[in-house]
Amino acid sequence: MGETKKTKVLIIGSGPAGYTAAVYASRAMLEPVLVQGMQPGGQLTITTEVENWPGETEIQGPDLMVKMEAHAKAMGAEVITDLITDLDLSKRPFIAQSDSGTVYEALAVILATGAQAKWLDLPSEEKFKGFGVSACATCDGFFYRGKEVVVIGGGNTAVEEALFLTNFASKVTLIHRRDTLRSEKILQERLFKNPKVELLWNHTVEEILGDENPLGVTGVRVKSTTDGAEKVVPCDGFFVAIGHAPSSELVTEQLKLHSGGYVWVDPGSTRTSVEGVFAAGDLTDHTYRQAVTSAGMGCIAALDAEKWLAEQGEAE
Repeated sequence: MGETKKTKVLIIGSGPAGYTAAVYASRAMLEPVLVQGMQPGGQLTITTEVENWPGETEIQGPDLMVKMEAHAKAMGAEVITDLITDLDLSKRPFIAQSDSGTVYEALAVILATGAQAKWLDLPSEEKFKGFGVSACATCDGFFYRGKEVVVIGGGNTAVEEALFLTNFASKVTLIHRRDTLRSEKILQERLFKNPKVELLWNHTVEEILGDENPLGVTGVRVKSTTDGAEKVVPCDGFFVAIGHAPSSELVTEQLKLHSGGYVWVDPGSTRTSVEGVFAAGDLTDHTYRQAVTSAGMGCIAALDAEKWLAEQGEAE
């Protein structure tokens, strides 16, 4: 049996939302415990250059997360490398079981477990992640000014990413395995009218092609779903836009969800459907998915938790 660790606020997740929540909860003298999870630092640890974090003209994603973790610790947060495997929200204090055997008891919980981009699971995709392969046009589109890019997908995410990329790229090829898109009609109209966009229907991506030194994408090998013919589409960047999967497994049966598994929060707050449980960042946000918006929500979650604990007479 492992130890039992008690805390006023348990923060689950260690991306921008989790670390910011830890900073604010620490400043409120709540002595938060943050459990990092399977990927300490979150998705930014697999991102290279970050150019849209306020105050940093350019910073490496992993470096930014190291700074945020250090900030949280400096404010007094206890940051633990562990994985929460079970969470009981049926009664208070809330009980979290961990992979290490430690049991966490918390008066309030802040969920910041994020969301993971869905990938094609190709070996070549994994090879070029961060070197021409991306799942976030808003994050990385700026790097493809005047270049040709490929987007794969057929829903709102794919069309929105393709349209956004036309602000930078000289050409955007949208590849879809069917002959119609699933996205909203108004988005399709905008896409079809854009002179920079070319659609490649009835094709799947079989392999991302690229150079070794330096590592970089040069094209994609595609296959027709109608006759099996293959060809290469030249490009400098490849964007996977087949959706995101929120990491809400711990609370699927316990909290109100929306839009395919994202945790619902009361509009204008981070309050979930269970009192004393708050959620922030990509776990709740299927629209913006930016580091800076996640950090803002982490701040709000800590302030919401502080207010709620004070109302319960437990903030001291």
